[in-house]
Amino acid sequence: MPTGDNLAEPVLGAQLRAEAADEKRASLHAAQEHEAGIQNYEVVSDLEDTTMLPTAEELATLRRVPNRIPMKLFTIAFIELCERFSYYGSAVVFTNFIQQPLPPGSTTGADPTQPGALGMGQRASTGITIFNQFWQYFMPLFGAWVADAKWGRYKTISVALGVDLVGHLILILAAIPPVIVRPGASLGCLIAAIIVIGFGSGGFKPNISCLIVEQLGEQRMFVRTLKSGERVLVDPAVTTERIYNWFYFVINVGALVGQLTMVYAETHIGFWLSYTLPTIMLGFCPLVMLWGRRRYVRREPAGSVLVPALRTFMLAQKGRWSVNPVRTYRNLHDGTFWDAVKPSSFTRQTRPPWMTFDDAWVDELRLNNNLISQAAVLQRHGIPNDVLSNLNPFALLIFIPLNDFFVYPALRKAGIRFTPIRKITAGFFVGCAAMIWAAVLQYHMYRNSPCGNHASGTMRNSAGQTVKCPVVEINVWAQTGSYVLIALAEVFASITSLEYAYSKAPKNMRSTVQAVALFMTAFASAIGQALVGLASDPLLVWNYALVAILAFVAGTCFYLRFRNLDDHEDELNELPEGIVGKIDSESPSVFKHGKT
Repeated sequence: MPTGDNLAEPVLGAQLRAEAADEKRASLHAAQEHEAGIQNYEVVSDLEDTTMLPTAEELATLRRVPNRIPMKLFTIAFIELCERFSYYGSAVVFTNFIQQPLPPGSTTGADPTQPGALGMGQRASTGITIFNQFWQYFMPLFGAWVADAKWGRYKTISVALGVDLVGHLILILAAIPPVIVRPGASLGCLIAAIIVIGFGSGGFKPNISCLIVEQLGEQRMFVRTLKSGERVLVDPAVTTERIYNWFYFVINVGALVGQLTMVYAETHIGFWLSYTLPTIMLGFCPLVMLWGRRRYVRREPAGSVLVPALRTFMLAQKGRWSVNPVRTYRNLHDGTFWDAVKPSSFTRQTRPPWMTFDDAWVDELRLNNNLISQAAVLQRHGIPNDVLSNLNPFALLIFIPLNDFFVYPALRKAGIRFTPIRKITAGFFVGCAAMIWAAVLQYHMYRNSPCGNHASGTMRNSAGQTVKCPVVEINVWAQTGSYVLIALAEVFASITSLEYAYSKAPKNMRSTVQAVALFMTAFASAIGQALVGLASDPLLVWNYALVAILAFVAGTCFYLRFRNLDDHEDELNELPEGIVGKIDSESPSVFKHGKT
């Protein structure tokens, strides 16, 4: 992904922009001619659009709007809804399944007061659920490589859904009455299910978000006149923003319905039902994929470009490091970092044999668990302790349309650019506020608990018996602020990061870049795993406070490092597609079209 430090000045002349658009179309058409494996590839084409490329004045003054979105995108969104229902509907009950003991005489784990199964405690439940999160967001790196290098996105998604179904069937085994009463066997099935589901999610997650936007075909800026007479700028970046907003909306519909229904299923029926219903929902996904077999845009694998990308990045750093950190910084930010590794900078004799790409490709290359436990010791008035986590997706269902229909258009109309970099930065700071809320609430819980800073532990009653600490006299809805703020942080940071990863990634690396974006969640889970020691009384205040500090520092560093990308937003969105293939023997800058 580009850093923006060394990009050329933005192309503002209308003539140069038209030439760039012609070059982009020519590159696309040439790639199509030589990619015989691409099935059903279509380009969004409109005669009026091709003659109404924006001028510099129009770029600066016209209101930006999204393009029309075809209906078939919503069928892909439905697949994501079902898959997220299956994942979140199952995962939401993991904490109780692992942490709380099997109720006396129960063979299902159901109990209106407190459902449970394995009785391994909060630290174990936090560790296993964090491992689950890490695994689910680490495996997309593998799934993206398979899609880019071997199978293509459609086949990878289809196979991944089959693997996912097998994992969910194993999960059901962990909760059926003959197994749940045997903690060792039940835990073994649970871990096996988590691992298998991770392989399925890994092939699904980084590819489905690319597949949905690719159905638009090739996009570019153009001027459109509305029925009202207003001339507006149709911006692919705004179109992508809208798609990912509503894609995330659908994700959270699935998450909300899955979580809300499954926590009541575990409470009143048993964990086996909490795992069976999500499996049934997941079963709809292969059927929709089969329906779209001849309807979806399907790109064949282009060959892995991850290794050339890493080699190019390492070559660009050659000779720039020094024992003097100031000199190192200047060398890395002197404006020539990427230009020095473009093929045109090498002669035929000095060019590395692995450098089988063009200059344009180099330009492209520049390119909740403790809250559930907290709820268990608050006044719930009959509400399951894990139902409060549904406030997060519920708040998302409010914030996403609110931002898409009102907030973002109002800001654009007022001339305020709430750019992706600023959105992600805001997400960090709002996330920090969410953790501050949780820390303050935990502090008051300790102050008001009869057990002090061991509110979720045990105490001796007047008869000298060891009993569980009574719930704290604070209503569970006091957690609302944390969940709502986390939801707002997701709208700003998570959605925008997926949108940015897609729109700024090289077109033949989009699955890989999406996987890297998802891997950041796995990296965060690894940090969470390091904080497991703080994930129990009496250290929970420090747990939340430390995460708040990390979010604030990370947000500040992120903005300072990447704020200059805002100046090149339009230019980054209009980069031509680069070529990765065989170099022509006559010239280092002319390529034979192979895989792109």
